[in-house]
Amino acid sequence: MEHIRMPKVENVRLLDRLSSRRAVVGTLYLTATHVIFVENGSETRKETWVLHSQISSIEKQATTATGCPLLIRCKNFQVIQLVIPQERDCHDVYISLIRLARPVKYEELYCFSFNPKLDKEEREQGWKLVDLNEEYNRMGVPNNYWQISDVNRDYGVCDSYPTEVYVPKSATAHIIVGSSKFRSRRRFPALSYYCKGNNASICRSSQPLSGFSARCLEDEQMLQAIRKANPGSDFIYVVDTRPKLNAMANRAAGKGYENEDNYSNIKFQFIGIENIHVMRNSLQKMLEVCELKSPSMSDFLWGLENSGWLKHIKAIMDAGIFIAKVLIEKDWISFGHKFNHRYGNLDGDPKEISPVIDQFIECIWQLMEQFPCAFEFNERFLIHIQHHIYSCQFGNFLCNSQKERRELKIKERTYSLWAHLWKNRADYLNPLYRSDHSQTQGTLHPQITPCNFLYKFWSGMYNRFEKGLHPRQSVTDYLMAVKEETQQLEEELKVLQERLANLQKSQSGDNKVKSKQQDRSKQTGLYTSNNSLANTPQEYSNDLKSFPSRSPSQGDEEDSALILTQDNLKSSDPDLSANSDQESGVEDLSCRSPSGGGCLPSEDSGKDSDEAVFLAG
Repeated sequence: MEHIRMPKVENVRLLDRLSSRRAVVGTLYLTATHVIFVENGSETRKETWVLHSQISSIEKQATTATGCPLLIRCKNFQVIQLVIPQERDCHDVYISLIRLARPVKYEELYCFSFNPKLDKEEREQGWKLVDLNEEYNRMGVPNNYWQISDVNRDYGVCDSYPTEVYVPKSATAHIIVGSSKFRSRRRFPALSYYCKGNNASICRSSQPLSGFSARCLEDEQMLQAIRKANPGSDFIYVVDTRPKLNAMANRAAGKGYENEDNYSNIKFQFIGIENIHVMRNSLQKMLEVCELKSPSMSDFLWGLENSGWLKHIKAIMDAGIFIAKVLIEKDWISFGHKFNHRYGNLDGDPKEISPVIDQFIECIWQLMEQFPCAFEFNERFLIHIQHHIYSCQFGNFLCNSQKERRELKIKERTYSLWAHLWKNRADYLNPLYRSDHSQTQGTLHPQITPCNFLYKFWSGMYNRFEKGLHPRQSVTDYLMAVKEETQQLEEELKVLQERLANLQKSQSGDNKVKSKQQDRSKQTGLYTSNNSLANTPQEYSNDLKSFPSRSPSQGDEEDSALILTQDNLKSSDPDLSANSDQESGVEDLSCRSPSGGGCLPSEDSGKDSDEAVFLAG
C-alpha cells in the first residue's frame, strides 16, 4: 500500500473504445492487487477489475478540456481508457500504477497473497494433480533403452533443468557432463517425448558452442546414444528451430549449430522460426490493427497480413507437425522456460519479453479449428490458461527454472492453477468431442498449404473484451448451452415416461376391475357407471396435474409439462440462471471477479536455449 499515492478518485470516465458517447462515470480505486472501476449507476453498480500483474503498459496522454486521459494496456489484450478530471490526480494514479505493475521481487506478486480458502492438505493435493513421473511412465519409460539419471542432482550440471532427467542407458555421467559443457547454458540433450509403439523419441537441448570449427567427442557420443536408443532407426534428425542465417551469425559469438561432418548418422533440418524480438514486434503490430476504430475490411486484412503474425503461427505449426508433441507442465515449466523474463512478471529488461507461450496456445487453438472433435477441452480452457500465465494469481508460471521455484517454496506458499481448472472442469468441456470419432483415433495430420488461408485470426482471444463487436457468443458456448438444455429435457422426459408407464399400468388394472363389475352387473341386472377412473390410486392424483390439460395445438404452452419453461430451468439448475446470459445459459467470462480466479494470468537475440531437437524415429 505504500506505493499507492491516490487510493480513490471520483468522477472518472471510462471510455468505450468504439464510441466516446458510451462513456460511463464512476469511481476509481487502487488496491494492493487490483485497479477497480465502479460505475455510479444506482441499479447496477458494474465493476471492472484489473490485476496489477496483468498491466502491460500505462500511457498518460495530453490533457484535454474534459480531463487527463490514461490508457492502460493489459497482457490479456484488454485496453482500458480512463479520463481523470484533475491532472494532479491522474499523475498520482500513473506513478502508482507504474510501480504496482512492475514488482521488483516475487513476494510482491498476487499469488503470495491470494487465498482461495483451502486448507494445507487441499493445496498439496492441487499441486499433485500433475505428476511428471506418471507422465513418463505413461509414455513407457524407464525401459531397456532409457533411464532416469540423477546426474543433475542439486542442479550441479544445469541449473535450468530439473534434478531428474531421462537419458539413454548407454550415456554415462562422463558423456552427459561433457556434452553439457559443449552446450549453451549447459542444456544437454534430454528426453522430452517417447513413443513406446515404435521406440521413437524427441530430445531437447540448446545450441552447441561450436563456433566455426570446435567439436566435442562427448557431445557426439551423446547423439549416437540417442540414435542407438531406437534400434529400428538408422539416423536421427537434428532440428534447429532458428532461421539458418541466424544460426550462422551465432557462430561468430562462439555458438552455432552441429557440423554434420563431425556427427555420424544425422540429418540436419532448419525450421525458420524468428527470434523473440521479431515475435514481440509482430504481436504489437497485430494489436495495433485490433485497436483501429471501425477499420474497413481491406484495412484490417492488410494490417493483419503486414504484421506477419499468422505467418509466424504457420511456421511454428509446421515445426510442430515435423517434431510432434509438447506438454505445458513438462516441457515449459520443468525444463526451464524463462517465464519471468518472457512475460515480465518482475521489473526487468523489456527486450527479453516475447509472446512465446501465447503462440504455443494459439497453435493449439488453430489445431482445434481444423479438428473440432479431437480435443476434450474448449477455447475457454486455453483463454483461461493464457490469462493466468500473466495474472500471477497461481504459482505455476513463476520464475525461470525449477531451481528458482524450489528456492522460493512455491508449492508451500501458493496454489496450483490445475486444481482450479479441474474443480471447474465442466466449464472447459468441448461439446463436439467424441472419443469414438476418427479425429481422436491415432495421430492428427494438419493440412499444410503455402498460403495462410487455413490459419484464422483468433478474435476470441485478441478481441474478447470488445463488447461492441458481434456476435459476442462463440459457437462452442452456444453448443454447450444447447447440450445442457438437452440433457435437462432428457432427464425431464425420463421422469415423465416413468409417470406415464405407472398411469398406464394403473389404468390397465382399473379396466380389469371395470370388466369384472360389468360381468357381475349383467348377471344381477344392475347398471355400472363409467366413472371408475375416478378411483385411481392417490399417489397418481398429484401427478395428473403436471400433464397437459389440452393438446399443444390448442395453445397455452405454459400448461404443458413437456415444455421446459424458464422457471423450470431456474429450479433445475441454479447456476444456469444465476451465472449466465439470458440467451444461452453460458456465463460471460468477462463478468467474473478476477479475485475469484475464474476471470479472465538477458540472453542473446535468438531463442538459443532450446533450438535443437533430436528425433530418433
